[in-house]
Amino acid sequence: MSCQSTHPLFKPLTGAEALVDIWFNDEPLSVPGERSVAAALLAAGVSRFRATPVSGSPRAPYCMMGACFECLVEIDGVPSRQSCMVQVRAGMRIYSQEGARDLPPLNADAAEHHHDR
Repeated sequence: MSCQSTHPLFKPLTGAEALVDIWFNDEPLSVPGERSVAAALLAAGVSRFRATPVSGSPRAPYCMMGACFECLVEIDGVPSRQSCMVQVRAGMRIYSQEGARDLPPLNADAAEHHHDR
């Protein structure tokens, strides 16, 4: 009995994906769409995504699956986003993350509720 699936497990990257326009550190970039922010930035030649909080050492994606946190960037005003876990979209404004960043509270009620615990 055959265990073969009729659907492929992986979608091959053909290199023919449409380009999308984004901004990285206030510089315009045209990057391949249909992939994560991390993969798109790497394809565009970006090699430094963030700096470590203590020494300022440069960091870039390592695992590409959300386990290592080396690819943290600010996306559309939200810091500490794992760029390997977010799909790239046209118009995104992405900034390298310098040092430690805190996530802003969702809203005042959520922040107040958190302190009540």
